[in-house]
Amino acid sequence: MSTIFRDFAPGDETAFRDLNEEWIRALFALEPKDEAVLNDPKKYILDPGGYIFIAEQDGKALGCCALLNMGNSSYEVGKMAVSPETRGQGIGRKLLEHVIQQSRERGATRLYLETNKKLENAVHLYAALGFKAIPEENRTPSPYTRSDLAMDLFLV
Repeated sequence: MSTIFRDFAPGDETAFRDLNEEWIRALFALEPKDEAVLNDPKKYILDPGGYIFIAEQDGKALGCCALLNMGNSSYEVGKMAVSPETRGQGIGRKLLEHVIQQSRERGATRLYLETNKKLENAVHLYAALGFKAIPEENRTPSPYTRSDLAMDLFLV
């Protein structure tokens, strides 16, 4: 079974929401900003110049990751999720590598993300792909209460 990585298409809204809701509800709580973005990814991600990528096998979405336009060729990596039944198979790494490559090809110069230190596998993956922690005193306040770590990756 090979995994393909593709841009978001109409009809992917439910998978995007379900994949993200699963991990957020399992470990944290769904917050108002999550609800807004997951209920209308077109309005909050795509229309302002962002992107969503889907990892798919045999027509089923197994993972997703969004790039939210922050302006000045910077994007926030957000709403990254992999289905529980396929975790540990390297799909998350391949998806994030795809997102980084697509970011470069689309002219991004910086990627930013927020996460939580208890998501050790995710934090390790981000660091392994070149993301660096932003010192707390240089962080912008997050709209998410669960966010306790910010990282960025410069692409130039």
